Amino acid sequence: MIRFVGTSRRAMRRWIGPLCLVLLMLAGEHADARNPILVPDVSSRTIDIKYSFTGETLLLFGAIIYPDGRLADDRADIVVVIQGPTEPIILREKRRIGGIWVNADNIRFASAPGYYAVASSRPIADMLNERTAAVYEIGLDNLSLSPAGFTSDDQLGRFERGLVDLKRRLGLYVADANAVEITQGSLYRARLNIPARVPVGRYTAETFLVRNGQVIAVASRQIDIRKTGTDRFIANAAQNHGLLYGLFAVLLSVGMGCAAAMLFARR
Repeated sequence: MIRFVGTSRRAMRRWIGPLCLVLLMLAGEHADARNPILVPDVSSRTIDIKYSFTGETLLLFGAIIYPDGRLADDRADIVVVIQGPTEPIILREKRRIGGIWVNADNIRFASAPGYYAVASSRPIADMLNERTAAVYEIGLDNLSLSPAGFTSDDQLGRFERGLVDLKRRLGLYVADANAVEITQGSLYRARLNIPARVPVGRYTAETFLVRNGQVIAVASRQIDIRKTGTDRFIANAAQNHGLLYGLFAVLLSVGMGCAAAMLFARR
């Protein structure tokens, strides 16, 4: 028996989710071989960010293949999730004390995705129960953020809602319950917008086939978002040669200041 000592309900759910996922994967090995399979793809496996990048619309599409020559099941639903890369975030709460806004409580999230988008053929709550959605981390309410430093469930819930709201206002967290179109129960497609300020890195596009409240098939594709040209050179220099990059930036600033002073002195 597994015992959780001194652990909040939210923390328990974060432990139970991965455990249930392992059990479901083991059960899937003995599942009915007649279950359909997914063949997904994306319009761009690589997205290049240049100085003029203003965002891009990503098309996710694919087919549902039913073995044994069976006809397509129109009752099946599709959920598409794009996320990545994960990053640690310290979220601080500001309070007004004596007329001055100061930092109050804070929580550290160890694995918050820099971008998360979920698209589905109908609302998630109409397709999956809360436990299944949490196991597969489907939906903004089921993100695995690995929080630390919270003192109560109320505090954790407040900070989680704050993080999601902040990311949504930046266009980095998206949920669209009517973005997936299914044609004749076999073909599907969805369009998701990649914002200009999206972080670079490797992303995972997962497609879930849902029927009768259960996830019966999962498939994924990788997407790389990277900087190119001058932006990539500057980013690599700042990350891999921080000292030289800093010295060059200081010398460049001093040189430009001296040049401007000389130009105005002549006038």
